[in-house]
Amino acid sequence: DVATSLNNLALLLRQQGKYDEARSHYERAVQIREKALGPDHLHVTTSLSDFATLLSDQGMYEEAIPPYERLLQIEENALGPEDPNVAASLSNLAELLRAQGKYN
Repeated sequence: DVATSLNNLALLLRQQGKYDEARSHYERAVQIREKALGPDHLHVTTSLSDFATLLSDQGMYEEAIPPYERLLQIEENALGPEDPNVAASLSNLAELLRAQGKYN
């Protein structure tokens, strides 16, 4: 589908250091998935996670927090708080906060 292709292209652009182009593709992939599947569908979390990782990799930690928090909320609602995917997302968010020195 188009959203998956955009997400994959964004990943490739990110690996090439073309962060602005990658960002726009990730944002578009999120929009398409939200429109097609609904804002709380699990497939939306894939693009949110990749987008948050892009922001984090660029040191844009504050901007990366909302996508991480949003995907975590979607996963917790869909999968339950004990799911391994939720644990992985919590770990990613915790690492982001640690990188900012936010230990509390």
